[in-house]
Amino acid sequence: MFQKKEIIYSETLGVCIVDDIVKLADNRKDTYSYYLLRSVFDRTKKAYIPVENHSVKLRTLITAQEAQAIKEHEDFDQYSQAVRNEVNYVLSKK
Repeated sequence: MFQKKEIIYSETLGVCIVDDIVKLADNRKDTYSYYLLRSVFDRTKKAYIPVENHSVKLRTLITAQEAQAIKEHEDFDQYSQAVRNEVNYVLSKK
């Protein structure tokens, strides 16, 4: 489980912050915990992802060593914008 204010990677938003963990109810009034994720690069982009049983891939950020290796790869420009953003974000924080 991720914690509030943790910076993670979401396959839908890229690098994002766990802005909050909220309870939302369904039509039967059952409540479930959701991550409120906000993009680090565009704070207007957000997503609610169930804490349990989500289909969106969420993970911790890559390490600085992994980011450096990707950045030095000859095909770095061919990686998706989300991956390049993650690499640059991680390297800017080391």
